[in-house]
Amino acid sequence: MIHTIKPGETLNQIARDYRTPLASIITANPSINPNIIYPGQTIVIPGYPSPDTIPFTIDVSINNRKLTLFKNGVFQKQYPIAVGRILHGTPVGSYIIINKAPNPGGPFGTMWMSLSKQHYGIHGTNDPSSIGKAVSKGCIRMYNRDVEELARTIPIGTRVNIHS
Repeated sequence: MIHTIKPGETLNQIARDYRTPLASIITANPSINPNIIYPGQTIVIPGYPSPDTIPFTIDVSINNRKLTLFKNGVFQKQYPIAVGRILHGTPVGSYIIINKAPNPGGPFGTMWMSLSKQHYGIHGTNDPSSIGKAVSKGCIRMYNRDVEELARTIPIGTRVNIHS
């Protein structure tokens, strides 16, 4: 998987976002100086497939509170979601799904899928009345049946594009 460095990112934060040891990232990128990285630079994140090899992409519209699944660029299905509230906005950007955890417990419903941004994910909910609202701490909430269906459909490495 290739990651393009964004302004303000550090290798330590990138390692945390992808839940990958910093040493593994440095080893996978022998030509870079780990003390000097810059926006636009690309680095290899070991252990994840390239999103370009995966037929699925997820588009998340924060304003419309919709998650749309595409396969090879063709619309497959749209799901209602809940998004981040004021002061806890859902992060805009391009990420990948880095893991799936069924029955994570707590308020996360029956499925958790981590994004390649630390502390954020797509998950179910134990409060279905929250779907369609801006109420989360930045995560994307779905009805449990919907997030389970999505998790069965997409592989690890699926690109997630989040926009307003």
